[in-house]
Amino acid sequence: MVAWIWRFEKADGTEVDPAVEPEEFTTQGDAESWLGEHWRDLLEGGAEQVRLFEDEAEIYGPMSLRAEEAGDAADGGNAASTENAGA
Repeated sequence: MVAWIWRFEKADGTEVDPAVEPEEFTTQGDAESWLGEHWRDLLEGGAEQVRLFEDEAEIYGPMSLRAEEAGDAADGGNAASTENAGA
């Protein structure tokens, strides 16, 4: 079975423990939806960027969790959706 895994990092690439423990994801869409729901808590907990892996293969990253920097991020319901809030 394929496992989709997030790696949580500081801005310098140092791995950190996530503030919200991720589930086991069987699809990329599920992993991205979860991130879209929890990115604020993860950011507040010390993670500044993430990388997505399919088993051992890195799919993309680093992707910033900061809304102002996330406009180029994947389309999986991430921080980009708040980019224009308050505009």
